[in-house]
Amino acid sequence: MRESEQSKARIHIFFAEREAAKVPGVPRSSYKAKTAAVIGSGTMGGGISMALANGGVDVTVIDLDEALVQRAKETIARNYDATFKKGRLSQEERDRRLGRLHFATSLDAARDVDLIIEAVFEEMDVKKDVFRKIDKLARPDAILATNTSTLDIDAIASVTSRPERVIGTHFFSPANVMKLLEIVRGAKTSPELIGDALSLSKQLAKVGVVSGNCDGFIGNRMLAHYRREADFLLEEGATPQQIDRVIREFGFPMGPYAMVDLAGLDISWRVRKRRNAERPPLGRYSKVADRLCEMGRFGQKTGSGFYKYESGNRTPLPDPEVEALIRAAAREDGIKQREITDDEIRKRCIYALVNEGCNVLGDGIAIRAGDVDVVWVYGYAFPSWRGGPLRYAQSVGLRAVYDDILAFQKQHGVYWTPSPLLEKLAMSGGAFT
Repeated sequence: MRESEQSKARIHIFFAEREAAKVPGVPRSSYKAKTAAVIGSGTMGGGISMALANGGVDVTVIDLDEALVQRAKETIARNYDATFKKGRLSQEERDRRLGRLHFATSLDAARDVDLIIEAVFEEMDVKKDVFRKIDKLARPDAILATNTSTLDIDAIASVTSRPERVIGTHFFSPANVMKLLEIVRGAKTSPELIGDALSLSKQLAKVGVVSGNCDGFIGNRMLAHYRREADFLLEEGATPQQIDRVIREFGFPMGPYAMVDLAGLDISWRVRKRRNAERPPLGRYSKVADRLCEMGRFGQKTGSGFYKYESGNRTPLPDPEVEALIRAAAREDGIKQREITDDEIRKRCIYALVNEGCNVLGDGIAIRAGDVDVVWVYGYAFPSWRGGPLRYAQSVGLRAVYDDILAFQKQHGVYWTPSPLLEKLAMSGGAFT
């Protein structure tokens, strides 16, 4: 068993997780936050606040709307109560964690804390406005962090007088449960602050991985390519349930369409609209998800998305209306539907991840291949027994993966341009280091 591929993959993740804390040029830190403010009381803000309280930090949750603050307070209490009732938290510890949480409706509550985490709406102008304000009132030594999942850290830092104290702390939802913390360094973020953020991740029992600054960072930059191929496969003749089944059989707990229904289609729609405005698509673009959003189908929270849901039941049910919408979109774009094999679905979805992961590594956004794998195992539930996207590609054989990508490029065009790093390793017989 020790020599099996699954065993080697798990050992790879074990050591990659520990290597992720070692960043060239970044000093080791023993930083521990004692006080924090989280700006934004929504799902992410509430989850981040709980993660901080769980790590022993006194937290003030700030939202300008009193009703939203009250709702966050009730939601957090319910979450702790549910954990207590399941026997995973003692009454004493539940009370201690709740006692560390405070609530306010003014940014003045962030004036004297060690750490400020912004978790407001994923819009650049909104985030810049928050950072302008907290720059004027925060302590000089405070960490100013943004929970953005895709936006430019340098643009956010540019509105402050201390860009060296600004960093990205991308928590994954639910933030009080998920282990990954993607730490995004800006061009002017100080090495000492990066070390402090890595130490904070340990304080919160998270796995911290440092990313460079680009649209989507490590994880969401790769995710966009995975979703693109899944969406194209829909138009070419696959169904949401077939794609989800193939991805589950590969080892993910959920396929892309059950997952986006759970997260909310409106979240990725907002990101797509921003990206399309900033940088129009290179070529083919699937309109299916956008049209579902235009119909108000945002997933489980509205009772319909790529699937439909019965009241009080989270089981995804195939929806003929969605399948008709997909067929109509394909006709509009002149796409002739055909039978799609499970093998094609698996390769196009997973190899899209692999190819972009190689670009992320080649561009220096990720420091090492293991960092890419850790992000995907802990942030996106890539099967740990496969070791992450790049470890999986290496187990298949980089030359075999590269040859398949060349075939996809010939058939599907520019989106499948092979990563220069993958090409180099495949042709030389090299491996990720």
